[in-house]
Amino acid sequence: MPTSGAGDGTNLAREAIVQGADLILVLGGDGTVNEVIQAMAHTGIPMGVLPGGTANVLAMELGLGSRPEVAAERIATSQPRAIALGRVNGAKLGSRYFLLMCGAGLDAMVVYHVSPGLKAVAGKLAYWLAGFGHFFRSVGQLEVRLDGQVYPCGFALVSRVANYGGDLEIASGASLTRDDFEVVLFEGSNSLRYAWYMLGVAARRVHTMRGVRVMPAHRVEILSDAPAQIDGEYLGRQSLCIEIVPGAMNLLLPPGHG
Repeated sequence: MPTSGAGDGTNLAREAIVQGADLILVLGGDGTVNEVIQAMAHTGIPMGVLPGGTANVLAMELGLGSRPEVAAERIATSQPRAIALGRVNGAKLGSRYFLLMCGAGLDAMVVYHVSPGLKAVAGKLAYWLAGFGHFFRSVGQLEVRLDGQVYPCGFALVSRVANYGGDLEIASGASLTRDDFEVVLFEGSNSLRYAWYMLGVAARRVHTMRGVRVMPAHRVEILSDAPAQIDGEYLGRQSLCIEIVPGAMNLLLPPGHG
């Protein structure tokens, strides 16, 4: 069943559940998957994913690759497993689940400035070009509260997956099979500093870099009126409470994963 606009994934999944579906497969990117899980949370019905989007972070995290036909073969031998979801709550947003990550600050601004037309043509290159547009600009600051302690930063990543953007790894200790987040905070307002951080990400040494703080968490508060995104979809500017919800949905995991 094809989607034709925002929210269709949620509506189609909800309709399929009402009609008695015992499995839902999603052919699309992480944004489409995010729509579908809004209807599937707490239903017990398993979901499988076939990569068909720009970054396909979930498919890459599960080792399904970027080719739908290869992923379909692996799904045939996959097994459902109850996993946690993240849930964001905000005065403007209400409540919304996410499967992969919530980002606040710089990466959300990059998501906001990605051109949909360029994304359709150039794929992930559109995100890099949007990121380059922030060079030589000051990075806005926000405050994050973890375990009663407040930390200033320019980019906060609250992640359930190690993969970031399909081919990078930031939250290397995160896992869909764990009941917590890995939180990575990047300090500083100088945009060139973030270029240095990204080099550390590429070299898989970002956790050892000065100005980077990494910690596990079950609850995170974004105290500032900061730009935010979940699973690559822009949420707007608002303060947020982010919580882990254990066992919230069933996901098809390929053999050997987790």
